[in-house]
Amino acid sequence: QVHLVESGGGLVQAGGSLRLSCASSGGTISLYKIGWFRQAPGKEREFVSAIRRSTDTYYAVSVKGRFTISRDYAKNMVYLQMNSLKAEDTAVYYCAAGTTALADSSAEYDNWGQGTQVTVSS
Repeated sequence: QVHLVESGGGLVQAGGSLRLSCASSGGTISLYKIGWFRQAPGKEREFVSAIRRSTDTYYAVSVKGRFTISRDYAKNMVYLQMNSLKAEDTAVYYCAAGTTALADSSAEYDNWGQGTQVTVSS
């Protein structure tokens, strides 16, 4: 079973970039589908991006073309490169691991990290 830890969040100006990392302290992350979700204050958690074991990738419409998800098998990590950040990207970002085929539903993920805060100033 994987224990996920996110890092890389912070404060950035609109138009800037951040790279979030998702690491596993137990288990091989490449055996799982990994998803990124985010939750802004007063809003429900929403899907951002996912990468399957097959390396097929998925993106929410709101981030497509700006965010890129990738795996580093050697480092047992998954990354979320976020470019052209907007104020509306401000949220706590979570990575999660799952084994089912569906990529964009939080119910399809079993293990969650603690989250990392991303704040984009306009």
